[in-house]
Amino acid sequence: IIEYNRVWIPDNKEVWQSAEITENYRTGDHVLHLLLEDGTELNYPVDPAPLPPLRNPDILVGENDLTALSYLHEPAVLHNLKVRFVESKLIYTYSGIILVAMNPYKQLPIYGDAIIHAYSGQNMGDMDPHIFAVAEEAYKQMARNNRNQSVIVSGESGAGKTVSARYAMRYFATVSKSNSNAHVEDKVLASNPITEAVGNAKTTRNDNSSRFGKYTEISFDQRHQIIGANMRTYLLEKSRVVFQSENERNYHIFYQLCASALQPEFKHLKLEHAEEFNYTRMGGNTVIEGVDDRADMMETQKTFTLLGLKEDFQMDVFKILAAILHLGNVQMTAVGDEKSSVSLEDKHLNIFCELLDLDSDKVAQWLCHRKIITTSETVIKPMTKLQALNARDALAKKIYSHLFDFIVERINKALHFSGKQHTFIGVLDIYGFETFDVNSFEQFCINYANEKLQQQFNLHVFKLEQEEYMKEDIPWTLIDFYDNQPVIDLIEAKMGILELLDEECLLPQGTDENWLQKLYNNYINKNPFFQKPKMSNTSFIIQHFADKVEYKSEGFLEKNRDTVYEVLIDILKNSKFHLCANFFQDHPVPISPFRSTITVKSAKTVVKSPNKQFRTTVGSKFRSSLYLLMETLNVTTPHYVRCIKPNDEKLPFEFDSKRVVQQLRACGVLETIRISAQSYPSRWTYIEFFSRYSILMTQQELSLSDKKKICKTVLQRLIQDPNQYQFGRTKIFFRAGQVAYLEKLRSDKLRQACIVIQKNFRSWHQRKKFLHIKQAAVTIQQYFRGQRAVRQTITATALKQAWAAIVIQKYCRGYIVRKLCQLIRVAAITIQAHVRGFLARKKFRKMLKEHKAVILQKHARAWLARRRFQNIRRFVLNIQLSYRVQRLQKKLEDQNKENHGLLERLTHLASTHANDLDTIQKFELDLEKLATQKRTSEEKGKKYKEDTEQVNLPPSNIIFFPTDKMDDLTKQLFTDVQQEEKQRIILEKKFQNEKQDYEKEIESLKGEIKTLKEEKIKLQDQIQEEHIIQDDLKLEVGQLKKQAKMIPELQKEIELLQTQKMDVEKQVQSQKREMREKVSEVAKQFIESYDVEAVRSRLSTEDLEHLNEDGELWFAYEGLKKATRVLESQFQSQKENYEKEIEALNFKVEHLSREIIHLQKLFREENDINDSIRLEVSRLTSENMMIPDFKQQISELQKQKMDLERRLQEQAARTKGKMEEMPKQVHHNLSEKGQRRILEDQTEIHTKEEEKQIVTIQEIQEANNHLKKQHEIENEVKSKIKQEAFHLTLENMDLEEELDMKDRVIKKLQDQIKTLTKTIEKANETHVPAVPKEYIGMMEYRKEDEARIIKNLILDLKPRGVVVNMIPGLPAYILFMCVRYADYLNDGDMLKSFMSITTNGIKQVIKEHTEDFEMMSFWLSNIYHFLNCLKQYSGEEEFMKQNTPRQNMNCLKHFDLSEYRQILSDLAIRIYHQFILVMKNNIQPMIVPGMLEYESLQGISGMKPTGFRKRSSSIDDTDTYTMTSILQQLSYFYSTMCQNGLDTELLKQAVKQLFFLIGAVTLNSLFLRKDMCSCRKGMQIRCNISYLEEWLKEKNLQSSSAKETLEPLSQAAWLLQVKKITDDDAKEIYERCTSLSAVQIVKILNSYTPIDDFEKRVSPSFVRKVQAMLNNREDIPQLMLDTKYLFQVTFPYTPSSHALEIIQIPSSFKLGFLTRV
Repeated sequence: IIEYNRVWIPDNKEVWQSAEITENYRTGDHVLHLLLEDGTELNYPVDPAPLPPLRNPDILVGENDLTALSYLHEPAVLHNLKVRFVESKLIYTYSGIILVAMNPYKQLPIYGDAIIHAYSGQNMGDMDPHIFAVAEEAYKQMARNNRNQSVIVSGESGAGKTVSARYAMRYFATVSKSNSNAHVEDKVLASNPITEAVGNAKTTRNDNSSRFGKYTEISFDQRHQIIGANMRTYLLEKSRVVFQSENERNYHIFYQLCASALQPEFKHLKLEHAEEFNYTRMGGNTVIEGVDDRADMMETQKTFTLLGLKEDFQMDVFKILAAILHLGNVQMTAVGDEKSSVSLEDKHLNIFCELLDLDSDKVAQWLCHRKIITTSETVIKPMTKLQALNARDALAKKIYSHLFDFIVERINKALHFSGKQHTFIGVLDIYGFETFDVNSFEQFCINYANEKLQQQFNLHVFKLEQEEYMKEDIPWTLIDFYDNQPVIDLIEAKMGILELLDEECLLPQGTDENWLQKLYNNYINKNPFFQKPKMSNTSFIIQHFADKVEYKSEGFLEKNRDTVYEVLIDILKNSKFHLCANFFQDHPVPISPFRSTITVKSAKTVVKSPNKQFRTTVGSKFRSSLYLLMETLNVTTPHYVRCIKPNDEKLPFEFDSKRVVQQLRACGVLETIRISAQSYPSRWTYIEFFSRYSILMTQQELSLSDKKKICKTVLQRLIQDPNQYQFGRTKIFFRAGQVAYLEKLRSDKLRQACIVIQKNFRSWHQRKKFLHIKQAAVTIQQYFRGQRAVRQTITATALKQAWAAIVIQKYCRGYIVRKLCQLIRVAAITIQAHVRGFLARKKFRKMLKEHKAVILQKHARAWLARRRFQNIRRFVLNIQLSYRVQRLQKKLEDQNKENHGLLERLTHLASTHANDLDTIQKFELDLEKLATQKRTSEEKGKKYKEDTEQVNLPPSNIIFFPTDKMDDLTKQLFTDVQQEEKQRIILEKKFQNEKQDYEKEIESLKGEIKTLKEEKIKLQDQIQEEHIIQDDLKLEVGQLKKQAKMIPELQKEIELLQTQKMDVEKQVQSQKREMREKVSEVAKQFIESYDVEAVRSRLSTEDLEHLNEDGELWFAYEGLKKATRVLESQFQSQKENYEKEIEALNFKVEHLSREIIHLQKLFREENDINDSIRLEVSRLTSENMMIPDFKQQISELQKQKMDLERRLQEQAARTKGKMEEMPKQVHHNLSEKGQRRILEDQTEIHTKEEEKQIVTIQEIQEANNHLKKQHEIENEVKSKIKQEAFHLTLENMDLEEELDMKDRVIKKLQDQIKTLTKTIEKANETHVPAVPKEYIGMMEYRKEDEARIIKNLILDLKPRGVVVNMIPGLPAYILFMCVRYADYLNDGDMLKSFMSITTNGIKQVIKEHTEDFEMMSFWLSNIYHFLNCLKQYSGEEEFMKQNTPRQNMNCLKHFDLSEYRQILSDLAIRIYHQFILVMKNNIQPMIVPGMLEYESLQGISGMKPTGFRKRSSSIDDTDTYTMTSILQQLSYFYSTMCQNGLDTELLKQAVKQLFFLIGAVTLNSLFLRKDMCSCRKGMQIRCNISYLEEWLKEKNLQSSSAKETLEPLSQAAWLLQVKKITDDDAKEIYERCTSLSAVQIVKILNSYTPIDDFEKRVSPSFVRKVQAMLNNREDIPQLMLDTKYLFQVTFPYTPSSHALEIIQIPSSFKLGFLTRV
């Protein structure tokens, strides 16, 4: 206890308060002088009180494991938890083997599947504390040791036990997911919502409080996959069914039922709102904020169904629940003081009996009476109203208890498995130690269970400590720890509290008071753990391990008996509702054959009473189940999770120190700390100690090679007392406080080193400053002394001589300067004259050009404006015409439809009125004539529409003419339509009323026919007007031609401009020459006029020396030189200006030429438009004349067909003759060299003739198509043209088939000729000289050899033997050459077979070598080359652009393999994904050790203590992965891919994917490892990233975008290093960290951990500032990066440069049966 040390002192508000010692403490002092954190001074009494506990150094605060603290005591634990929870927002902390879980009362993004996968396979100390880490440890120990495990989750209500147990079960279900379709994992997880619905309720402390204990055994098979589960429950709080305190609710299932009462399937239950039932409204509020009971009901039903519990079962359960609610509403009426009754008309009584199928009379009677059986008689005794209400409530509790057990049993049956269980993991979700203002029987049982669990926990911790010491060969000393066996004996031993309670329950007149009196008599002053309250005679106190608890004895006997009157039980037994009846059978048939998966015998046998009337009490049942639970836990390896409730207000991240300390004392965390602190609490591995405290070692100690020996030597030197530490085999054990002492030595050494550095720096800085001042003083002295010497040496003669010399110099210099000035002036005037003249001429020429350009632009813009205006006007008029014609056409169509309707009505009337048949027939004939005339007019209207759409009317003087005509036409059509409507109305009236009016209607129709004829005449007039329009178009074409004649003139002007440009350039060059000549002449004149030697001869030697010293004459000479240089620079700048102007002129000329070209293009487009207009007009005029010529065209087509048939017959005869002559010619021409060429020429002739025939057929088809188009004009000729076209197409098809047959015959003959030539060549090999073979890039093979090809080329091929000295993708080229051969033979079956067997072979070899990287790389490269070959030689133009002519000749001829290309592309993607997966599996174990744990910059990080959960490390760390390992692995991947010939783009994509994996895995691990979030670790990460970037640069992969994938990791490293104090720092973090999400930034800031005392933690206020800025971002609130994300892969097309003709098969391939063609 010395000055400046910090201690903890008790505080009423915060439990413990920090203070600093201001004066050294000496033995015997009565007070300790302290300074509190708020600045107040305090004299703390220490005599006789003990000294206050010391505070840990700040460097140790916030550790993941409480056992890593140097000083282990209550205030240190409390402060560490507070710092982690409030400042770092970390809810999990280790305390030895315990995981302390603080309830954050807020959803945190730390439970996703990515987090689960991150913890899977990791050691417990490698990651931050988490429930998943405990679950992984249990799962790993089960798989490794084949030993059953248990996860014990405890804590008080609202601490988060249920959620923690749920997450543990979810972890097991995720990491052990099987491949079967049973979905056992989902069923196991689905059991939670059901048990929470029937066993959880809202309390004052928790909205979802579990009111029962639960132990779930998750069973695994030998492959460690879930196969089933079993659930055991403990001590359901049945009293909640009939009573709830204020602001509490009944079990959730009742409110879910009431919320769904209006659903059709629940109407028969006759439920109402929850406020209408006594059992659900006692707490006051029936709704939980943020909870939808109706939605929860749907979720409950869904999970029931998922577990296989069908709707009829669910409805039976809901019936019983509804019956309980109705039972609670049954009204009891008091009849006097000792009787009560129930009305038989009670609505709820009848519903209760109806739902359970009971006799309502008996139920009403025995709810108010009870039967007392004695030895002599049976007495029926009435009950008071209070007794009747108690009987009703007892019945309700009994029914619900049986229902709860039944549901649990059915869940167990659903989770039952048929196979054999190998191991299991049990998850115990049980209530923690409870103490309330009023504690009753439930709290007594709960605390009894916690006493048993605490005893088991203490023994387990003691056992682990002993094992740790024995493993490390440390002498074991007996540790005194708290043993609560006396308290357990007080409760459960013979004549203990429970046994006395059961004994009192046996007595008919037993009461709570009698039982309590027995307790007083047996235990007061006899047992120190039992006490009597001073102010109460109805309570007793038990000293539990956590605290004293006062229990109120009222209700103990009733709750322990849990009795229901036998008569009511008998009534329920006789229920016709089978489920209800089964609940109360004496020996019920087990509903489920499911049994517990393990057999455990109870430690103590429970004595059964011989009395049949005796029922097992609740206490004895609970004790038996507790024995079974403890035996189960004793045969398993336990893992402890202690849930802590940080505050009672459910506020997020609020820390109430009093409440937390109370729970820490109750849950055994402090007991663990106390046990650890008694021995050696701090434990360091030798590597950690060496890394952390190497700064304390001397050079002599560091020179030793054995690190273990170094650590021992250093400790013996630093700590004199050997009892303060022990050396184990792998660890060093320290007593409490020794690590803090070492930290102090380390910080003192660092502080001393800083002082030395500061001293040397300040010395260097002051010395540098002193030397600078000294140099300045010496300089001043030098000048001062020189001045004094000059003054001493100056005399009168010296002054006169100096004055005379100055006068001479003055006149000499004046003369020289005047001469030079005159010379420069003359030169300047000359230069100015020439320059001004040049500028004036240049300006004139520029003005002239601008004037001409303005004229050109004026004409061009005017022409463009006129053309644009005409186009717009033409477009508007065309739209008007089309719209009007459409309207007319629509009206004509409507009129035509109405006429057809009239026809139908007329025909109908004709059948009924036979007398008027003649008149109606005449009417129909007239109507048909009218229809035909309308069709003709309609068709002419269509023609006119097409004319107006296609004809663009450019002339402005004619363009308005059609609009006026169209207006007249529309008016006439409108009048006609109106007349037709009126006439239609008249017709209808006349047909209905009188038959005689038909003749008048016919006359009116005749009038309409006349009007249509007039319209026809008008249309003909319009056609004549169109002829006039055509003439006007011709005139406009003439005008455009005149404008086109102006283009040559513009071109001439451009040529003139170009000639002027050339002249300007010549003038500039000539002026340049003249200027150079003038300057040279001026220089010569000056040199000639000035005689240097004469001046020198006139001067004396002294004058010459003075002259040379002053340098005036030479200065003048140099000035002239400078003047000439200035002139030259000016000339050069003018030259550059001239060149720029010339470039500008060139640009203008080019611009003008472009405009002229554009004008020419516009002129040509205008001519094309005019030509199209003329053609369209001529077509419109000629189409009217074409109809009579159709028959003539058809006859001509028939003649052409006959000619084709005749030519085909002649061609067939020729081919037959030629084929008969070919063998003869082969035999005669063997000696001639051109034999093949003749055959090829003949085949080419045949093919040309065939192509001609095909062309003629195509022409016929085009003629047919033309006929079809013309057929639409005239309806009368339409049917005939269709028939003719049909006949012609059929004949054409026949001709095409005949041509195909001929082609096949010719190909077969060619093949025969080739075989004949081969045989003849073989026969005459001795006679004919050898000719060098010319290969065509194919591999000949037989179909039966396909399996051998695949076996030797794919299945048995080893990549390493291929990639050496061979072209990349050689197997792919060989496969493609075989494909070419099949295509060459035109054998589709052979090609299909070969392609299918090839793809199957590649799939097989990939399946057999899924983990072989070289094989994956090899076949990815080959399938890529194979795919490119199929594209390159497919014959498609897009793939043939870069081919050589020879490669284009080798294209596939007969088959389109695009489908196979798609199959191979899918296979390539599949191989690529597996290829990436293999690389991931190889490099992923290296990432975290190499990128995070390895120190690339040696000695910069320094380790911190990790506590009980040590990372797996040894003294020899040579086998650990480093950054070099990652780079070597990347280089191996790169070299293998390059050797296998993988395409560069594919290689870049693979590297990008690998770098993304490295960045994501490293960043995810950084998020989950608080010990890695430090400034120095950020420097390490930045260094490692630079190594990766250097590797990319070395391999020339900068363009792969791999560097960008590391940007989140790079920003995280920068965030660790940057200053985090001011608002500017927060703004900089917001602006720089764009690749990190807001959640990730806040996580890093909260996890930032200083390594030394020189670093500062990030304040919560700063984190809040950054978080406020980040709230504006719209990013995904996810913490972890998806390491399984794959970038989209693309396979680029790169044509091969290898010629197929030169490829040869190596002998190592064993493909000698293939021959090159």
